[in-house]
Amino acid sequence: MRSRKIFLAASIAALAAVWPGTARGGPVTEDIDAWAYPQTAAVVRSDPSASSASVSKLHFLTELRAPEVYRVTGRLTDDADQTWLRIAVLGRPNGRLGWVPESALGPLHKVAETLVINRSSLRAILVKGKRRLFSAPIGIGRGKWPTPPGDFYIREGIRIKRGGGVYGAFAFGTSAYSPTLSDWPGGGVIGIHGTNEPDLIPGRISHGCIRMRNQQINRLRRLAGVGTAVEIR
Repeated sequence: MRSRKIFLAASIAALAAVWPGTARGGPVTEDIDAWAYPQTAAVVRSDPSASSASVSKLHFLTELRAPEVYRVTGRLTDDADQTWLRIAVLGRPNGRLGWVPESALGPLHKVAETLVINRSSLRAILVKGKRRLFSAPIGIGRGKWPTPPGDFYIREGIRIKRGGGVYGAFAFGTSAYSPTLSDWPGGGVIGIHGTNEPDLIPGRISHGCIRMRNQQINRLRRLAGVGTAVEIR
C-alpha cells in the first residue's frame, strides 16, 4: 500500500510539471460554440496571455466589406481574473485557433444550425440538433483545386443582382480558404453559391467553392445565416 501511495504522489507531481495548474486546480478552458462581432481591433494571441505571440488581428469587415464575425470555441479566466475567448483565426492555413480578451468581442450568439458538406456523396445537409432542415446535391472542387475539409462557419451572405452569372442568385462567404488559389474575389475565400450551369450538379466541377442549383441556394439562405457552422467532410 505504501508503495502505491508513493507511486501516485510521484505521478501527480510529474503531471503538474507537464501541465501547470493540473494538480492545483488552475485555469481550465470551457468549450463553447458561439459567434460574435468584433468590438476592437485586438491582437489575436497564440495563448491566453498578453505576453504570448501575436498570430493575427481582429478586423471589422470581410474581404467583400460585410461586417466580420468570429467563431468562438472556448472561454478561460486566468489567474489574474482576466477572461479570454478562444476563436477561429481567419486566413491561411485553415484550422488555426487563437485567443482574445473577452472585451474584444460583442455578445455571444449560440450556434444553432450546422451545414454538413459531404464530399463523398456530393450532398449538403443542414441540421439543427437531430432535425434535418435541408438537403441538396452539390458541386465541389476538382483535381488540383480541392474543397478543403475542416470545421468552418458562414461569415456573410450576398444577394446577387439578376442572378444570371457564375455565382447564381446568392452566395455565402465562409471562413474556409482555398489551399491552392488566392486570386479569387476575397483572396481565395471558399463560397457556397448558386450557378448558371445547374446540369453539372452533382459533380466535381469547381475551383473549390460549393455550388448549388439556384432554387436550392435560395431555399438555404432562408434557413441558414451568419454564424451557421459548416462542416466539410
